[in-house]
Amino acid sequence: MTPVPQSPYARALGDRIEELHPRLREYFRGVPDGHVGVGEGVFQRVGTPRRWLWPLLRALERRGVVAARWERDVPFRVENVTVASRAIGMRRFDFPTGAWTMRDAVVLSRHGRVVDELGEPGVVVACFDVDVRDGALRLTSRAVGVRLGRLRLRAPRALSPVVRLTERFDDEVGRQRIALTVDAPFIGRVYEYRGDFDYRIEEAQG
Repeated sequence: MTPVPQSPYARALGDRIEELHPRLREYFRGVPDGHVGVGEGVFQRVGTPRRWLWPLLRALERRGVVAARWERDVPFRVENVTVASRAIGMRRFDFPTGAWTMRDAVVLSRHGRVVDELGEPGVVVACFDVDVRDGALRLTSRAVGVRLGRLRLRAPRALSPVVRLTERFDDEVGRQRIALTVDAPFIGRVYEYRGDFDYRIEEAQG
């Protein structure tokens, strides 16, 4: 049997991983060596309808962090690998104007929290609490910061956006559902994506 490296999600959850829906356990435990996890589906909506934010988000879009637009019914493909206990993901969004790729790498902090480094190289860093509710995985950010070269800037708690992510499995349609929201103080919802997809693990090519 091909060994499965333990993902940061599995390490953060410990025994609570058994509370996840069986299909989510497979997704969050990790990807076996020499394999890749592949998901294909559709995001019902991506980005933000606040057009005044788009120019501010374009610099992050170029670095593979967020999409500076507001689109609906966007096909996407996700590829996950587990390398040295890091969960590395690539999400390709097929927008009408062309494909755009979001990249991230997830690690476990020494405090047992999940840390997601978004962009290439990691530009935005978010630290999350991990929870399981009704078989779904829920992440809620405790801190968000940016990395500029060797400089790291952490947003003050009173001004920090709150990122929430929920992943669950819908038995009625047999697909995994994902929903991410970003809410900023005094402004409200500034970014989101939500959709559903099929997931499989296959041998890596090359």
